Amino acid sequence: MIHLDYRDSRPINEQVSDGLRKLMVKGLLAPGDKLPSVRALAVELAINPNTIQRAYTQLEQEGYVYSVSGRGTFVAEGQEQHRLRSRELMEKARPILEELKSLGMTEQELLQLWKGDDHA
Repeated sequence: MIHLDYRDSRPINEQVSDGLRKLMVKGLLAPGDKLPSVRALAVELAINPNTIQRAYTQLEQEGYVYSVSGRGTFVAEGQEQHRLRSRELMEKARPILEELKSLGMTEQELLQLWKGDDHA
């Protein structure tokens, strides 16, 4: 379900929220699906429940999930998720692309990179 990389510089709660976000955007977690309880996911990933709670709170603030008191946390409608994730990724990609251009990478090389061509 979610892969944690302890060598990753990002905090664990961010890795959890990113992992869940990817599952939602890919449709593996559909709108209306109930997420595992904080305790259950913490046991599954062998991490502190507070870490899971921080990830769930972050996803709720971003509009990916919603909580129902006493019932759990559920996946929100998908269209908003795709729009939000696209905007987040564009904000991250823009500075990287600008730096690559300033280092002399051509439009063709950027296009090859975008297409996944390893011969750029």
